[in-house]
Amino acid sequence: MARTAMTGRLHAATLRAFADYIAQAEKAMELTLHQGPFLWALANPEVGELIREGGVTAEFSRGRAPLKVPHGLIHDWIGALFIPGVSMKQTLALIQDYDNHKNVYQPDVIDSALLSQKENDFRIYLRLLKKKIVTVILDTDHDVHYQCISPQRWLCRSSTTRVAEVQDAGTFKERVLPPDTGHGFLWRLSSYWRFETKDNGVYLECRAISLTADIPFGLAWLIAPIIQNLPRESLIHTLEATRRALRP
Repeated sequence: MARTAMTGRLHAATLRAFADYIAQAEKAMELTLHQGPFLWALANPEVGELIREGGVTAEFSRGRAPLKVPHGLIHDWIGALFIPGVSMKQTLALIQDYDNHKNVYQPDVIDSALLSQKENDFRIYLRLLKKKIVTVILDTDHDVHYQCISPQRWLCRSSTTRVAEVQDAGTFKERVLPPDTGHGFLWRLSSYWRFETKDNGVYLECRAISLTADIPFGLAWLIAPIIQNLPRESLIHTLEATRRALRP
């Protein structure tokens, strides 16, 4: 992986800005459980028609660009698709099979493991591959919580508890950097899933809010394609890979 001037450490001010953003976003999401449509995708007839016809959509959840914060960028994307002919039980069984994520979500997920589970609470490990111009490997731990709203509706919240960049992955020189150091291609990630059985299938919706380092002056040609495009591409890949696994 190319070494650039982007190597550094997550700033406290950056993390505070992300925590504030997450708190506001979660408060707004909580309100939608009590008023308005459960699924963002079905609030827009055109989006609903697109995904019922087999399409997948992903767009900024707020604004039209990543939000600049001190020394960082917050990326807030939401995507959805519809999988006909499957049940909620099948869908949750696949997504909760964390030991198998390395097979379902490759090449974005290189390795995966369930660390612990207590009822609807999971602790998981994922080794992630981010590849666009340069290759970045990240070791990540996540806390995941599922919530049953009704037999037809479920929620899932996943948040990183550790993100560590891996240098020379897969070689005898492999080295895992201390968390919150490195190039900052991903500092934090919180994902919010909604599942609803309807129309003889399951609607899947995911809002992914991530924190990255800002793009340093003079390195936009190298960094911008990774920082700006990968969140959307990763979200679409995750949704499509879920559908392929449920409908082989």
